[in-house]
Parts: sequence; C-alpha cells; structure tokens
Amino acid sequence: MVDRREDRRTSLAAREEMELGQRPGSAARSGAWDNRGYDGSRPTSPARLDASAYARDSYGSPAAIPSEMESEMYVHGGTVRAVQPAGPEQQTGCWNKFKRFIRGIWATRLADDVEPGTDAYIKIILRELWTYLAFITILSLMTFGMMGSTMFYFTKVMEDLFLDSSLCCGSGSNNYRGMTSMADWWKFSRGPLLDGLYWTKWYNQNNVSGAYIYYENKMLGVPRIRQIKVRNDSCAVHEDFKDEILECFDSYSEAVEEKDPFGLALKGDNTTVTWDAWFHKDSDEIDGSGHRGKLTSYAGNGYIQDLNLTRPASEAKILELFTNLWTDRGTRVVFIDFTVYNANINLFCVVRLTAEFPPTGGLIPSFNFRTVKLLRYVTNYDFFIMACEGLYVLFIIYYIIEEALEIKRHRLGYFKSFSNILDVTVILLSLAAIAFNVYRTLKVEELLDQLLESPETYADFEFLAWAQGIYNDMVAITVFFAWIKVFKYISFNKTMTQLSSTLARCAKDIAGFLVMFFIIFFAYAQLGYLVFGTQVKDFSTFPDAIFTLFRIILGDFDFNALEEANRVLGPMFFITYILLVFFVLLNMFLAIINDTYSEVKEEIAQQKSEFEIGDYFKKGYNKMLNKLQFKRDKIVDIQKALAAADINSDQQVDFEEWRQDLKARGHADAEIEAVFAKYDIDGDRVLDPEEQKKMQADLEGQKQELSDEIEDVEKARENAAVHSKSRASFHDMMSGDEDDDRPVHGVSFEEFTVLSRRVDRMEHSIGSIVSKIDAVLVKLEAMERAKLKRRETMGKLLDSITEDERAGRTDDDLKREQMERLVREELERWDSEASISNASGRGNSPASGGRPRSRGSRPPSADHGPSGSSA
Repeated sequence: MVDRREDRRTSLAAREEMELGQRPGSAARSGAWDNRGYDGSRPTSPARLDASAYARDSYGSPAAIPSEMESEMYVHGGTVRAVQPAGPEQQTGCWNKFKRFIRGIWATRLADDVEPGTDAYIKIILRELWTYLAFITILSLMTFGMMGSTMFYFTKVMEDLFLDSSLCCGSGSNNYRGMTSMADWWKFSRGPLLDGLYWTKWYNQNNVSGAYIYYENKMLGVPRIRQIKVRNDSCAVHEDFKDEILECFDSYSEAVEEKDPFGLALKGDNTTVTWDAWFHKDSDEIDGSGHRGKLTSYAGNGYIQDLNLTRPASEAKILELFTNLWTDRGTRVVFIDFTVYNANINLFCVVRLTAEFPPTGGLIPSFNFRTVKLLRYVTNYDFFIMACEGLYVLFIIYYIIEEALEIKRHRLGYFKSFSNILDVTVILLSLAAIAFNVYRTLKVEELLDQLLESPETYADFEFLAWAQGIYNDMVAITVFFAWIKVFKYISFNKTMTQLSSTLARCAKDIAGFLVMFFIIFFAYAQLGYLVFGTQVKDFSTFPDAIFTLFRIILGDFDFNALEEANRVLGPMFFITYILLVFFVLLNMFLAIINDTYSEVKEEIAQQKSEFEIGDYFKKGYNKMLNKLQFKRDKIVDIQKALAAADINSDQQVDFEEWRQDLKARGHADAEIEAVFAKYDIDGDRVLDPEEQKKMQADLEGQKQELSDEIEDVEKARENAAVHSKSRASFHDMMSGDEDDDRPVHGVSFEEFTVLSRRVDRMEHSIGSIVSKIDAVLVKLEAMERAKLKRRETMGKLLDSITEDERAGRTDDDLKREQMERLVREELERWDSEASISNASGRGNSPASGGRPRSRGSRPPSADHGPSGSSA
C-alpha cells in the first residue's frame, strides 16, 4: 500500500513538471534546480499536490498530459521512478517538426476544425489578431511614407503662382481661374505663364543660373503646348442658314478631329521657329496621353509646340503662334504641360493647364497639379519604408497561402462570407500595387536617362503621374478595406458584432425601402434637371442634379437660385422635396435601423462572448503568480526540512532524515534524491555543516528572486485590474448591494482546482456511503417482514396448541413431540438467517452486487428493486 501511494505521488510530480514546462523526468536527472539553486514547482501539501496533479488549462478544460513510461532509478532506502519521454510520436524528426510548425503558422478558424472556447481556439484567435495588427501597422507605415504635409504646400505654391497671378501687368483682377475667352488665354500664355516658368532675376536683379521656379524647383526638360482641333463643316447646318453660315465646327470627337496642316505649313516656310506646330502629330509619335476634361475626353494627339529652356526663345515662339492665329474657331482644347522637381523634398510636380473651347464660344479653364514621389529611396527614412514594403510583400504571400488553404477546404462556400471576399479584394489590390511599384521604379529610371541625354526635350511624366495617382487611390482603398477587416478578427467580442448583425438583419427592409426612396428621388432629380437645368449650375446635368438633391438632404442648398430660375415651380419643388424626402423617407430609414439595432442589442445582451481578452490575461497573471508561489513554497519546505531533519542533533543531515521529512511534506522520492545529490559533494549521503550552509544560502537567494518576481506580477495584475475597473459600465456599478460584499481578492485558480477536486471526491464518497446505507435499509426491511411473518406463524401454532389443551383434547405424545420439533426448527432457522445476514453485511460491499442470501430469505420486493440492484 505504501509503495502504491509513493508511485502515485511520483506520477503526480511528473505530471506537474510537464504542466510547468519542464522536461519529463527532469527531477530524476537534475531535480527542479537550475545552476543557481532550487527551482521546484511542486505543491507543498497534498492539496497543492492534487492541484498540480489535476491541473487544468486557463479556461477550465483538463490539461493534456502526454503518455509516459517510467524508468527505475536507485535511491537509498527505496526505488524512485523518473518519467521519461515515451512513444514514437514524441520522438519526431526535423521534418515532422517543420510540418507542425508550418501547420501552426497557417492555422485559422476556417482552415482548422477547432472547438470554440478551447485553449487552442483562443490561441488561434489571438495569433490571427496579433498577426493582422502587425500587417496593418506595416501597411499604415507604408502609406504614411507616401504622403506628407510638404506635398500639400508644394501643390499650393505652384497653384498660387500659375492660377492666381493677374493676366495683364498686375492691373486687372482677372486670373487663370477666371478666364472666359481665347484672348484671355493668350494673355496668360504671354504673361503669367512665362513669368512663372522662367525666374531669371533675384530680388536684387542679379541673374539666376538655371531654370528654377521659385529658385528651388528645377524644370525638367521644356514645357509643351498642345491643341486639338475639329474640321470645318464637321456639323450639319440647317437648310435655311446654309447660304449665310459657311463654316461649322462641331463638338470634339475623334471622328471629326482636324489632322491636316494649316497656317504657316501651307505657306511652305520651314525656317520659322514654330514650323512643327502647324502639323498634326499622332499620339504614337509624341507618346501623348489622353485627358478627361470638363466637357469631354480628349485623345493624346494634336498640334504641339515645345518651348525652350530660356525665356527669350520661348517668348518668341509664343509670339509667332499668336501672330499667325494658331488657335481659331476649330480649336477645342489647349494643354500646357511641364514638370518640375524639388530636390529639397524629393517631390515631382507634374502640371497640366487645360483650356477647353466649347462650340458655344468662350473658355472653360481647368488644371491638374499632381505632386508625386517618383524617386522612392533617397533618405534613411525612405530605406526604412523600403524595408516595410519588403515585410508587406511577405505578409501578402502569407495571406495568399492562408486564403488558398481556406478556399481549398471550403471551395465555393468560402465566397459566401463578406469578410472572405474582403480578404481576396485586399490581396488583389495589393498585388496590383506591388506590380505598379516595380513598373514605376523602372519607368522613372528610363525617363530620367532620356532626359539627361536630351535636356532640351519635353519630359513626359504625365502618364506616370496619372498612374501614380491611380496607385495612390488603390493603396488608399486597400488601407480602407484593411481597417474594415479588423472587425473579422475582433468578432469574438459580442459588442463588436453589433454593426454587422444590425445591417444583416435589416438588409431586406432597407432593400424594400430603397426601392421606394429612389423612385421618388429620381423623379425629383429629373424634374429639377428639366426645370432648372438651363439656369442653375447645380442642375445643369442629370448627375449634377442627383448630387444636388443629396446635398439638399444634408442641408446644403441654394434656395435663391431655384426661386430665381422659376418663381412658381422653384419653391414648390423645394418644399415638397423637403417634406416628403427629408421628413418622411429619411425618418423611415432611421426608424428601420433603430428598431433593428434595439433587437440586436437586446439579443447580444443575453449572449456571451467567446472569450474576454482581459479575463484571458488575468488568468495568465494568476497562473504565473501561482507557479511562482509554488516555487517559493517549495524553497520554504526545504528550508524547514533542513532545519528540522537533524533529529539526533549531530549537526549532520543524512539522507534518511532528509527523505522522511520531505516525504511528510508531500515531495516525491526522485525530487528528494536530486536535491540532496546536488549538495552532497563528497557523495557520502550526509550533509555536513558546510554543505548545509551552502544549501541555505542558495535557497535564500532563490527565494528572494521569486519574491521579487511575485511582487512584479502582482503589480502588473493590479494595474490591469485598475484599468478594467475604470472601464466598468453603469450596469456593473448598479448591479446590486450583494456585489459590494464580494472579497477584493478571490481564490487563485490552482486553489479553485483543488477545491473542485475535493468536492468531486466528497460527492463520490458520499454517493458510495448512501448506496451502502440504502442496501442495509433494504436488507433490514426484508428481515423485518420475515420476522413478522414468522411470528404470526408461531403465534398461530401456539394458539392452536392452547386451544387443544383448553378443549380438553388429549393427543398422543407423538403428536406433541412433532409440534415442538417444528417450533424449535423454525426458531433455529430464524437465528441462523440473522447471523448470516450480519456477516454478509460486514464482509461484502453492497455496491459489488455480491450480497449472499440466506437459505430461507426471499428477494426484496419490487418497490425496493433499484436500491437492491444498486447494492
């Protein structure tokens, strides 16, 4: 019996070592000590021993204890068993470990069948969350590296220079933004344009070397002016006006574009400085890019004129174009393109000034200043961004593999989830952005090489700047979707599912409402377009009318313009639209959302989150604290054993004294042997005073270190508790007076586990005792019934004898002797059954089902069947 208890204690000790991260059997080889001293973690009492033996994980599920085999090891006075790793599945090779590592990296809630609420499920959630937070951090650093406040100021100073300068000699208030005619455009070209492009003098009239704008921004190559024209008679003139109107120029389209030479080209004088400006060039010849203007979209071809690096030469070319009527009635658009580079901030500004000439006459100016960073890697911060881009590529590869595994598992069912579609969208946008990043780097190098070879040519950065703008937009959308994806990884919290649950539940109601809303909305949009389109700019086109109505819903409207356009329909249109759309439809929409949200919130209040991060880390703190306390308690046990083990007061502690004392404190033989052997330097199985002193010093140092660690953990836990308490809701504060009586410090998790095990054992023991008592009661009842029946029988026999005697009946002696013999046999059988029943009740357990039955006894009655069977 003693050996069996020792084996059980040793097995429990080995299991505890596994729970605390030690290698099985380490106590037998080196004890629970490191090079500095004792580092045990076994409990100091049977209660603590039970706690470690029946340890559970952080969420109450039984901790997995691997199979183990025992190898014997000699210890003076007995045999200890040290746990050794067993089973071929534990002694795996590098390839199997690598496969498990890879499988763990790409383990997700969709790819693996993991039971919600388990420790593995929680670890997967936390790993997904932290990985994605790292991903979105890298993405944010990349995007912030692309942008900066200097981009805005660079664009602003360039706009102020070319758009807000006066058209003529500083005497007028008109500027580029306010141009209304072709004459205004020529004023701008001969005045503010040349003044802005060529800064030839300092403020003290000294000459400036090089073509620098604002003395800081170098102009790359030369500016280019390009116009697109349409043919004469490109439109049909009514029969009544054919004799009067001999020329007709339609709106621009590629089908009616003018491609023939004109002006000086018809004179044949090729010595002019603007000779090429009078010949049409295809987009392939000039590598031109298209443009979407305010009126229509334009091709990349046309008539071009490149200016020079110096102002006098450029001014001469513009003057010759002006003199020979380079723009005329057929001109539909004129572009001025140039690019500047600021080396101080490593930014390019690609400028396009557009003047559209509609067939109605007049001029519609527009402009585009694209400030981009085409040379990405110059400063140390740029190289840091490059490293972030490399990490981002690795993350994209990681998520590609992850989504591929999930698609392989779920196939088409994968695309039924909105979050999964969002994942694929982010990956596709990221791949497109990576591809453009490579293309942009190569293209910029090519353009700069060409520019260095021919500095007096036009540097066409227009398409690259446009593509960079698309790239920036694509990255912005990617960042937006990436932040929306955060909801996928925090959906374990019930509060974070309110938005998605509300939208999903009211989707059908909103869809029905939107049908009604847009019927009325588009009716008003078409009404406004037809009534006010000729006079109010906000209703000049049907799309403008739609956006204007949305603005009216938000309170941005111009009632005076509507009233001036139509004094009857204007106010009626506005009032009815506000009443019907703003006060009725909009409030219906909000009511649908509000009612659904109330239902969802009520349901969520009754649900329970999959797990709380705060509770998870709190339990981690408690578990760590308990482990440290266990270690410290072990050191205290050994210190007490060292002080009390010298029973015979000979200043010597032999192994048997040591062993008996520590075994009484719940320690295993293997652990006792290992600790003793560490300080038994001479190997005589006795600790002399010097060895005892060395052990005491090591124990004290180790105890102090553990106390410091415990103090740090308790401080961290208190800080976490303070933050958690500060976030408590009003409901928690008003939950009742009984909450105020709760103790500040509850029991630890290990103590709770011990108590749970003890209660389980107590219930089991009580159940066994109750079953035994039931069996005894059943037996006693059966015996009592038998006694009563036999007493009745004996009474009847005696009564019959008495009656015979009273009646004076005289029977022979033989009859009387037979009757007396029957009575004696019945009494003897009764006594023998009572003695056998008592013996069986003491010798057999009712739970075993092996209750012996006396010869004259009968089985229990039907109403006591269950008790009898359980016994």
